[in-house]
Amino acid sequence: MTAIDQPHDDFVKPTTAFWQEILPAGHPAGDAAPPFRYGYPARLPDGRILVLPLRRLPDVSRAAASLIANQASFAVNDALAAVMAEHARALQAEVVIGMPTLGLVFAPKVAKLLGHPNYVPLGYSRKFWYREELSEPVRSITTPEGGKSVFIDPNLLPRLAGRRAVVVDDAVSSGTTLLSVLSLLGRLDCELVGVVVAMRQSVAWRERLAARDQALPALVRGVVAGPLFERVIDGWMPIPGTLDEG
Repeated sequence: MTAIDQPHDDFVKPTTAFWQEILPAGHPAGDAAPPFRYGYPARLPDGRILVLPLRRLPDVSRAAASLIANQASFAVNDALAAVMAEHARALQAEVVIGMPTLGLVFAPKVAKLLGHPNYVPLGYSRKFWYREELSEPVRSITTPEGGKSVFIDPNLLPRLAGRRAVVVDDAVSSGTTLLSVLSLLGRLDCELVGVVVAMRQSVAWRERLAARDQALPALVRGVVAGPLFERVIDGWMPIPGTLDEG
């Protein structure tokens, strides 16, 4: 099989039916072998399966497995949050920090499962009482031109003071947004002990985080992982070396 530029069938489809159930370990969906068509069976640590839709990237010869948390069922998000809470508990997290936007789907669930009374949401919308020194510019693959910043409400600083903090997000992909958040947290009175995500998407984030600090990639823990894919005649073939095994 060889990569092609203009497929007759691009082997992607609307995502409406995806992200709605966690399949049991041993389900036939887990037996799917590359090249994949339409979906990728990502495995949770206990062997259960979440079939993720394949989404064509701007480079049309490539695709990625996708998770959109605010379109997922409550059951799926609850299952992912339960594993994320296990990671956060192992890190002895004393406070959960939620990254905007889709990280705010999981952060309150994780905090509640840990028995915390609340969490710390970050946001992109600036209220008039926010302070400039409590913000950080954000540049990501979806907003390469920049123009937005991540903020923390100064009223929430006491929740962080001197505490072990875990950052929660839906996914880590390029790592650029995460680095902005880590820069902001580096100026605050808290100890960052980990980053917990629902999905680790490819491995580009590892190199970007390591360029800042070699210790940063090891802080990231996730539930499921997906590689990048290259278009071949019969579907989408995982690109070697792009699945995070961590």
